[in-house]
This record gives sequence, C-alpha cells and structure tokens, in this order.
Amino acid sequence: MKGAKRLAVLSIAVVFTATSCGTQAGDNKGNQASPPLIRIVANSLGMSFPEGMDAGHNPYLAYIEQNTGVQVNVTLPPLNGYDEKLNVIMTSGDPPDLLNTSSPSWFINFVNQKALTPLNGYIEKYGANLKAKIPQAAWDNVTVDGNIYAIPSLSEVKGTEIMYARKDWLDKLGLKPPRTIEEYTAVMKAFAEQDPDGNGKKDTYGLSILERLGRTSPFLGAFGVQMNAWYERDGKLVYAGIMPEMKEALRYLNSLYEQDVLDPEFPLNKIDVLGDKIASGRVGLYSAAWSDTRTHIAANRKQDANAEWIPLDFPVGPGGHHGVYSTSTVRSYNVVPLKSANAAAVVRFLDFIAGPGQMSLKLGFENEVWKRVNGKLSISFDEHIKHGYRGIYGALADTVDPEMTRDRLDGLGQQYRLYDNLQRIDGNLMQNRFNGPPTPAMGKHQVKLSKLQEETFTRIIAGMSPITEFDAFVKKWKDAGGDEITGEVNEWWRETAKQAKP
Repeated sequence: MKGAKRLAVLSIAVVFTATSCGTQAGDNKGNQASPPLIRIVANSLGMSFPEGMDAGHNPYLAYIEQNTGVQVNVTLPPLNGYDEKLNVIMTSGDPPDLLNTSSPSWFINFVNQKALTPLNGYIEKYGANLKAKIPQAAWDNVTVDGNIYAIPSLSEVKGTEIMYARKDWLDKLGLKPPRTIEEYTAVMKAFAEQDPDGNGKKDTYGLSILERLGRTSPFLGAFGVQMNAWYERDGKLVYAGIMPEMKEALRYLNSLYEQDVLDPEFPLNKIDVLGDKIASGRVGLYSAAWSDTRTHIAANRKQDANAEWIPLDFPVGPGGHHGVYSTSTVRSYNVVPLKSANAAAVVRFLDFIAGPGQMSLKLGFENEVWKRVNGKLSISFDEHIKHGYRGIYGALADTVDPEMTRDRLDGLGQQYRLYDNLQRIDGNLMQNRFNGPPTPAMGKHQVKLSKLQEETFTRIIAGMSPITEFDAFVKKWKDAGGDEITGEVNEWWRETAKQAKP
C-alpha cells in the first residue's frame, strides 16, 4: 500500500483547498394567494428525491404547507462549502427568510454583525410547540444579551460513535475482542498483515477513518481527550486541542500510519468512500456510527454471508481513559435575517414541524411507510428509504421524544441493534464542559482555528510534519484568537458557577 500512501499524502493539500459551488433550488412559487411565502435555505443531508419530485415539489412539503398556511420556496446548497454558500447568501442584499446552519461560529458571527432578527416575541405568539418541546439549555445556547437569535433543532442522540469489528476475522486469526489500546493495536496490525479475508492479497486495512479526522473519537478517548471539547484543569476550562493528551493521541495515530496499519488514503475518505471500503470487505474494524449496522455493515453482510460484526468495548488507554465525544444539545440553528419581513411565518412553519408534524416527518406517512401491528411499529423498508428526503424538513426543528426514538429504531429491525448501540454509547460519553452559547471571539476566529487544527493534525498523522509541530500549533492557536476564546469561555464558566451557588 506504499503507492496509495504516497498518493494520499500528495493529495492532502488538494483536500484542504477544494471547494464547490452551485445550488439545488426549489421552484419559484408565485404569491398570488393570501398565504405568506417564505424562502428558506436548508441542508440537504445528502438526500435525493424520487423521480418527479424535488425540494419544492413533494408530498411532505405539501403536508407542511397545507397545515401551516405558509408557502415555502426551498434552496438546498451543496454540502461541500455549505456555510461558505450561506455567507454569500447572507451578504447578497436580498437574503431569504430562514437559513439553517449547524455551525455555532457561523451563527454567532452574524449575531455579532447584528444581522439577525430577535425572535422572542414571535416565539411567544406563534411558537407554543417550540416552547413546550425545546429545553431551556437549548434556548440558552441561542440567546445573547437576552435576545433569542435562532430556533434550535435538537440532537436526538447523545453520542454517535461505537467500535465494531468482524468477529469472523478475529476467530480466523485466533484473536479475542480487544479492550486495551495495546490489544487494539495488535488486532489492527493482524488485520492489515495476516490476510483475514483469505484472498491471498494484502488489501485489507487495520483501521480506516474519515477525512478531517472523522471516526477517531474512541482512539482520542483512550488518551482522555475529544475533538473541539473543553475540559476543567485546575479550576479553569482548557481547550482539548492544545492539551498534551491530544499530542499523545496524534503520536499514536501517526504510529499506526507509519506501520501501514492505518488506511493511507484517510485524508481522502468521505463517508461514501469509507462505506464502500466496509461494504467490500477491506475494513474489519472501525469506529462506526450507531446507525451503520443497517447501512455499511449490513451491505457487507449482504456481500459476504460469512461476515459477522460485533460491538467492542471502547479502547482503554495507558492512563485508564476511554470514551467518545458527546453531541451538543443544539444540532442546528434556524436564523431569520434582519431584512426578512416574514419572521412570524417562519416561526409558524417551524412550530408545526416541531409539534403536530413531527411524527410524519420523523417516521413517514402512516399506512404508507409504517403501521402498527400488535402494538409495535412495522416499517416498510423500501418506502422508508424512498421517503428518506422527509428528514430535510424534519431536521429543521427536531425535538427529542425517547419513546418515539426507541419505537422507531426497533421498528427498523432489532437485528441492527440500533437502540442497543445508543445505550452502549450513552454509557461512555466524555462530557464537554463548555455548553454555553458560542462566544463573540468564536464568531471571529473559530473558522480559521478549525482549519489550522485540521491541517496540522492531518499532517502529523500522515507523517508530513513531525510530532513537534504540535507545539508550534499550540502557539499559533493561542496567538490567532485561541487565547481570546479561552478568556470568554472561562468568563462564562465563572458566571455559571456563580449562578449555581445557592
């Protein structure tokens, strides 16, 4: 795999600078009738539409429009460069009525610019379901100086990553499921070198991860850190990306790369690429998303009847640490530009999605996608997949209903262990101690700091920069706004502590 490694290393710079443009837009609906028309910009989530439908013409959007009295024009920018496209749209002079972003720094940047509409009064008048279903912690995340500048969509799950491995490969090589980081290393090395698929070729990886260091959470957790988190040290919050523990985690991942254990193409691995490697049998151990058992892993089992996948304990590092990152309460932010005159209609639109419309947008239409059989949810998989695009709209104002979550996951097939996967993750979460609204300095500096971190960490793992580059990164991070962010985060930390005292 040396050739692949050289190709991946040469391509890293391309990955960092590549961008794309263009939009996928719904039709321009006329506003000839009395219902208000709102223009929204949403995340496509990578979904496609059935033949004859698009973002502006489909039964789920029609369902929302009929029940709210609001007409909706939808634009779905490309996923690559999504927030950059939102920047262009916001500064166009004629912004839409609603934009959805998952980036806290994007959100706070436009709060800083005083470009967003305060929504307090509109929520009070038109947002009864939003008020009832969104917890105060989420509202706190979108409130600045007493003004609510976004309607939050909630994270349905508390964490996403879980270790999975092929038991048939373990059995063939006489290996037990790993627990410690040393045992993990031995298993991954064997998977890379000992032909676990028996085809006589060295074409399997010990471990594969995603671009931008995706799917590394359990390995970082073994060293006591997670990406983009803040931890308490000596009474203050410290950014995990500059902690010595992160340096040790990068050193470990680099050692896997140097031993040809880590997939050398990782800087180029988008999710579909990694999924293909799993489905085709080139990967036998990786940090899966909790839902992968019914996607990539299921695809592999379909191709190879002998493939048997099992969940693993999270790797335990030299200091006894283990765990995975916890998701933030807020999944995404729905903002209304100050220039919009349709804030009331936007809130009505989102209130329906969070309230009466949520079941149909989450599960699909009853008797078409699902039905009740002996009290249990029975889902038509073909229709479930065909109607998957409904999530584009439902995700705009997602709320959490644990009973519906379990019902839905069991209905998708208990053999996929979806609910069990979430329970296993929930028991191993590493909590980010900063859960306040993004700070002003984050709006100014977070994008460039995230890019600096991503590039530096990738180069270190791929052997393009020595591990000592981490120390230079720490200084750059601090000087380029990190110290300013740290000051604001700790100011929030002190105020939170004061309020918690009786």
